[in-house]
Amino acid sequence: ECADGSFYIGHTDDLGKLVLRLTLGVLLLFHGAHKILTGIDPIREMIGAHHLPDYLAYGVYAGEVLGPVLIILGLFARLGGVLVMLNMIVAILLVHTGMLCGIDGAGGYVLELQAFYLFGGLAVALLGAGRIAIGGEGPLN
Repeated sequence: ECADGSFYIGHTDDLGKLVLRLTLGVLLLFHGAHKILTGIDPIREMIGAHHLPDYLAYGVYAGEVLGPVLIILGLFARLGGVLVMLNMIVAILLVHTGMLCGIDGAGGYVLELQAFYLFGGLAVALLGAGRIAIGGEGPLN
């Protein structure tokens, strides 16, 4: 805060980072919570269908639970962003490759949710958490 009580641009940058972190983290955490409650058997089957070891399915917990929690808290937020990105790359490769150029019935990109998570994770990885975070402004945050 400035001496006159107004905000300077650094504060709005930190608020913008907080909005990005909370939006990305909370929305993706719903997917992770669902997998905690219902299990990851469908993901294991998809991974097995690609002749990969089914234990790799547990990586979804890193990308949809751990990553979002780190992002929300602003603790190792850059690492959380990378985990989200990796999770979305794997999801797109396993499930959505046939839709990469698709348009839905309303004229939108058919993978817009996946793209939001992927590029939101990239944005957090590049920007860091900002000052409104548990981890503060460290190099990994």
